Amino acid sequence: MTRPVLSRRSILAVFGGGLVLARSGQALAQAAFDTNPFSLGVAAGDPLPDGFVIWTRLAPDPLAYGSGMPRAPVAVKWEVAADRGFRTVVQSGEAVARPELGHSVHVEVGGLEPGRPYFYRFQCGSERSGTGRAKTTPVVGAALDAVRFGVAGCQAYEQGYYTAHRHMAEDDLDFVFLYGDYIYEGRSNPIYQTADGPQDNPRIHLGGEVFSLDDYRRRYSQYTVDADLQAARGSAAWFCTFDDHEVDNNWVGDHDPEGAPPEVFLLRRAAALQAFYEFMPMRKSAFPRGASMQAYRRAQYGNLLDVSFLDTRQFRSDQPCDDRFNSYCPGVESPEAQVLGDAQEAWLFNDLNRSTARWKALAQQVMMMDLNRNTSGGKGVNTDSWAGYRVPRNRLLGHIRDRRIDNVVVLTGDEHQNFAGGLWLDGGQPEGRPIAVEFVGTSISSGGNGSDRRADYDRFMAANPQLKFLNNQRGYLVCEARPDRWTTQFKVLDKVSDRDGTLSLRQTLVIEAGSNTLSAA
Repeated sequence: MTRPVLSRRSILAVFGGGLVLARSGQALAQAAFDTNPFSLGVAAGDPLPDGFVIWTRLAPDPLAYGSGMPRAPVAVKWEVAADRGFRTVVQSGEAVARPELGHSVHVEVGGLEPGRPYFYRFQCGSERSGTGRAKTTPVVGAALDAVRFGVAGCQAYEQGYYTAHRHMAEDDLDFVFLYGDYIYEGRSNPIYQTADGPQDNPRIHLGGEVFSLDDYRRRYSQYTVDADLQAARGSAAWFCTFDDHEVDNNWVGDHDPEGAPPEVFLLRRAAALQAFYEFMPMRKSAFPRGASMQAYRRAQYGNLLDVSFLDTRQFRSDQPCDDRFNSYCPGVESPEAQVLGDAQEAWLFNDLNRSTARWKALAQQVMMMDLNRNTSGGKGVNTDSWAGYRVPRNRLLGHIRDRRIDNVVVLTGDEHQNFAGGLWLDGGQPEGRPIAVEFVGTSISSGGNGSDRRADYDRFMAANPQLKFLNNQRGYLVCEARPDRWTTQFKVLDKVSDRDGTLSLRQTLVIEAGSNTLSAA
C-alpha cells in the first residue's frame, strides 16, 4: 500500500487540524504525496444557473482499503475558471477531505453566470488534479434554441470496456444523465456465460460480492480509475441516480432478493448509498441519512426542458410473481403496489402540473413500456419494471393524459438494449396517439458485445406493436430538445470486448412537438 509522505509538522497539523478548523476556521496543513492522489479524476454535477457541484476523491492507492490515505482530514484547494488555461479564475476556496467520507470532496460552487461553460480543478499540497468542464443551466424561463445531453449507464466492468464513455466525452453536451448501475456488486468472474457458451471476461472484479462500506468503496474505485470513464465524468456536469446494482440485484425498499432480514439488508443499503454519495458529484441535500438518500429532484433548462429525476428503488413495493422474469400473476394488478411511493408521486404530479417548459422529461431507471416478453403467444412481463406494477403505472399515465400534459418523454436504462416506443394505459393494443414516448438507452458494457438484432427480433416486435425500435448493441443516447422537435440519437459500438470498438449512429428518431409520435429522421 502506498502511503502519503508527511513531515512531522504536517502529521501534527493533519491529525489535529480538525479541531482547529472547527474552533477557529483555520485551514488544515496539506500533505505531500509520493504518488498522484487524484487517481480517480474529477467530476461535476447537479448544475444550477449560478453554479454546480465539483467533486474529487483523494486516493494515492485507489484499490487498497483506505485508498492509501491517513485516517485524518486533509485540506484540498479548488479553482473554477472561465477558460481552460485558468487565466481568469472566478471562484476559489479550500475544502476538507474527511476520512469519514473516504476523503471525497463535494464543493457546491456558486456565484457563476448562467448558461455557460466553466473549468475546474483541485490541488492538494503540490499535487494538482486534471481539469474538468461543466456548464451552468440557463436562467429559468429563458428562451432557448436547444438543450443537448447524454444518457448512459449499466457499465458492468467485467463485461466490456468503456469506449462509449470516451466517445461521449467528445460530444459537446449540456449535461449527462446517469440512469444507474454505475457499479455491479457481484464477485469476480473470469468466465461469462452467454447464449453461445462460456467466454472470457475482458476484465475481472477484485474480490467477492461487496457488502461492507470498504468493499463498496474499492469496487467504485476499480470502476472510476478507468481513464475513459474519467474522461466522460470530466467532460460535462452529470445528474446521477442509482438503480439496483449499486446495492444488490433487483432490490426494492427493504427487500433483499438474497433473503437477508430487512434490518440486516438496511445495513448493507446504508453502506452502499454512502459509497454512492462519496463517488458522485451530488449536493449535500443528497447526503445519506442511514439507509436513505434524497435522490429524486428536478432540473430546469430555460423555457425548453424540465427534467424530473426519479427514484424507482427506495420506495417501491416488492416485485410480484416472486420477481420471475417473463411471468404474469394477480400481483401485477395489485392496487396497493407502489413504484415511487406516495410522497415522490405527489411531488412528480405537482411538478408536471406546474411545468411551463415545452418538454417534460422523466429520467428514471426501469422501463415504463408494458412489453409482452412472451413471444410464444402467452403473457409475460418484466416484473422488475413498471409493467409489473399496473396500478401505479396507470395512475401516472392517466394523470398525464387527464391533465393534458403534452410533450412528455421518458428516459430509461436497465434493459441493456435500445428501445423506443409509445406509452398507453393498461398495456393493451395501441389506439390513438400515445400518452408519452419512451427512449430506453442500452448499456455502456453490460451484456458484452451484443448484436444489431436479437435472435427473436421479429417475434418480439410482432408481440409489441407499441415498440418502434429495438437494438441489442452497446452505447449511449444523445438527446436534443428544441422548441419544435425532440431528437434522440442511438449511438452504438460494434464491440466492447476490446478498446478498439467503432462507434456509429445506429438510428435517429424524432418527436414533433405536440404529436407524441415517433418518426425516423
